[in-house]
Amino acid sequence: MKVAIMGKGAMGHVLSAMVEEKDGFQLAGAVEPLNGEKLEDLGEVDVVIDFSHPANLPAVAEYCRSNGVPAVLATTAYGDAEMEIVRELATQVPVVFSANYSLGINVIRRVLAEITPVLESAFDIEIVEKHHNKKLDSPSGTAMMLLNAVDPEGEYEHVFGREGNRKRGKEIGIHAIRGGTIAGEHEVIFAGTDEIISIKHNADSKKIFAAGALKAAEFVQKAGVGYYTMEEVLFG
Repeated sequence: MKVAIMGKGAMGHVLSAMVEEKDGFQLAGAVEPLNGEKLEDLGEVDVVIDFSHPANLPAVAEYCRSNGVPAVLATTAYGDAEMEIVRELATQVPVVFSANYSLGINVIRRVLAEITPVLESAFDIEIVEKHHNKKLDSPSGTAMMLLNAVDPEGEYEHVFGREGNRKRGKEIGIHAIRGGTIAGEHEVIFAGTDEIISIKHNADSKKIFAAGALKAAEFVQKAGVGYYTMEEVLFG
């Protein structure tokens, strides 16, 4: 499988190295739009993986659409406009999109969806995420993904950080910490009377995200046209 990578940032470098090491994969090339490089400059491509910036999405979508190439989209901080592009692209080629490609995070997401209906009537729910001081978006896309897992119908008030004096209502607190070189930590806390359940995930290396993206690439190359998440990649 010949993989094209959009972006030559930290994740782009990690992903490129892992592609070259993995059996059955070949690096078609990595491109950096800031340097004037384009996906069209590459030769044969079987799948595009984008870990770059939302501004590059239109170029990725146009290339994949024009060449019938599946896409694995791993860029965070997509807004409504970007998600519209993603869903439109998925009507023409296979697309996998996830806010987090860690296998562990995606297993946790599935677990949260199962246990929250059992716990929610007796437990308060809080989400805490930590990232390095260069991360721009807050809260993280992963925190929002976990929030959606515990509150899929939007039945709770979402409180982003807290200050002042107020009684707790039917709410979920989401808290973001930025500092140092923290690769990524996410914790969902269920706090009840005399007991606490904490489900936590630590990312110690960017390799875990690249590994998940390569698993998604294997999936999307064989999939039919459509929009997929890591739920389909991992659990069918």
